[in-house]
Amino acid sequence: MWRTEYTADTSATPAAVWAAFRDIHTGVAAAAGGDVFEMDGAFTVGTELSVTPVGQDTFRSRIIELAPNERYADETTFGDVVLTFRHVFTPSDGGTRVTHELVITGQDADEIGPGLGPEISADFPEAMAGLFALAEASADPADPADPEDPDH
Repeated sequence: MWRTEYTADTSATPAAVWAAFRDIHTGVAAAAGGDVFEMDGAFTVGTELSVTPVGQDTFRSRIIELAPNERYADETTFGDVVLTFRHVFTPSDGGTRVTHELVITGQDADEIGPGLGPEISADFPEAMAGLFALAEASADPADPADPEDPDH
C-alpha cells in the first residue's frame, strides 16, 4: 500500500465547499486547472464517471463513498493496482478543512506507488485552490442571501 494526503482550509462553509465539489464532479462546473468529470448517472455510490486530468487521457472511476458535506471517495483500477481518491470535509474555525487522500493498493502497490503516487498527487494543491475559489465565490446554500443586501 502507498498513501499520501493534502490538507487545506477555506473560509467557506462545508455546505458551500460540498456544493462546489458536487458541481465539479457532476460536470456542472469546472475548476481552473482541475480535472474534467462526466457522470454516467446520478451523483451516488456505485455511479461510474469519466475523469480527464489536464493534459492526460481520460480514465474511468466509480463512486464508492458519499456522505454530503462530510466525505466522498471514488476508485480507479489501473492495471494491478486500485487508486482510491478520498475527500473529507471537516468544519474548522468558521470554515472548512478539506483533506484529499490518495491510497494505492493491490499486488504492485509497493513498487508502483512511490513513482505513480507523487505524479498523480502533484496537482492536489492546485485542484484544492480551484475548489475553494468556486466555493468562496458562491453563496452558501445553507445561508440564504440577505434581501436587504444590494449585492445579492
